[in-house]
Amino acid sequence: MVRLPSAPEARSAAEVTPVAVSPWVIRVARARVTLGFAVAVAAFWLARPTWASLAAGAAIGCAGEAVRLWAAGHLEKATEVTTTGPYRWVRHPLYVGSALLGLGIGVTSRHPVVIVAVGVYLVVTLLVAAHLEEATLRAKFPDAYARYAAGRVDGTRRFSLARARRNGELQAVLGLLAVLAMLALKIPFGMAP
Repeated sequence: MVRLPSAPEARSAAEVTPVAVSPWVIRVARARVTLGFAVAVAAFWLARPTWASLAAGAAIGCAGEAVRLWAAGHLEKATEVTTTGPYRWVRHPLYVGSALLGLGIGVTSRHPVVIVAVGVYLVVTLLVAAHLEEATLRAKFPDAYARYAAGRVDGTRRFSLARARRNGELQAVLGLLAVLAMLALKIPFGMAP
């Protein structure tokens, strides 16, 4: 009999992170993707974009994706505390980029419920993700993370598109373009730019 790996939802907290965290934090972390999908469906359904809101939201979203791409091109997941690129100035540049992406979708949607839902989703899930990430890095790389948290950074790694691709960021670029295209399809034909 072949056993398939258990789903993340079925794993214990110790299997998710090597540090002790609140069960609430683990539940939110596990629900992040499902909640994100629900918020995205609601956002698309409620969105009432115009060409102007699409242009403004796309600009903000593309800025967010640019931050994410820059960060992903420096990040070596689970092997170190990354201190180059945007990590030199911000502890969680991927989350900063994600927040800008969410803001871009909210602006594009022109719907207050979407803006609030996306905002609440991002604040809660990104704070939880940042908490888990920092706790894990402190446990796994105590000296390096202490230096990083104190602002003592070093390193000269250059941006790598191959590294960004390994980190899955090119799929995020395509995802953003697909979302913007779908929102554009919601703009009534004949509406002036």
